[in-house]
Amino acid sequence: MRPKLSRLKHPLVRENGSPRRATWDEALDRAAAGFRDSIAARGPGSFGLFSCSKATNELNYVSQKFARQVIGSNNIDSCNRT
Repeated sequence: MRPKLSRLKHPLVRENGSPRRATWDEALDRAAAGFRDSIAARGPGSFGLFSCSKATNELNYVSQKFARQVIGSNNIDSCNRT
């Protein structure tokens, strides 16, 4: 029998190779810094976004606007056509 898996209740960040608990502000700041570093080093084409057909149309719209307007990438796809 498989052990019961529980959901994460707090964000984790990797530090010295191991995950540790972090605040939401720290986790989001690290994610944003990762986007900025990748875009600065390789350009906006290095960013891609994949959205889900189970998300609302509004969420998919906001996601593609974020990728195009904020990041500057046209690398957007979804599984909506399946």
